[in-house]
Amino acid sequence: MVHGIADMKYNDRLKRLGLVRLENRRLRSDLIETYKILNGNYIINRELIFDIDDMGLRGHDSKLFKRRFRLDVRKFVFSNRVIISWNSLPIQCVYCNTVDTFKKYVSIALESETT
Repeated sequence: MVHGIADMKYNDRLKRLGLVRLENRRLRSDLIETYKILNGNYIINRELIFDIDDMGLRGHDSKLFKRRFRLDVRKFVFSNRVIISWNSLPIQCVYCNTVDTFKKYVSIALESETT
């Protein structure tokens, strides 16, 4: 245990320790997995998990279509909860050549959203 931070608020403790909130870590790992699925790093048919949006109005061409569901069971599944964040990523982040460069750009993008 780290001494002297027991009386601090959660956000202050995270800043002092140089850590990121759990929600941001989960989102980052979800986006990395989405990148790997869409770029063929896994032997998975991506059409079974995601629907590519054909509209292409703004942003990058790899936008995903978000389906609507009536029940909460399907609303919060990985393939549905990551879509809004994926579609809001900048172009240079989505079109990275390697997973490591994607990790770097997605960290920068998420950091700029929170500040």
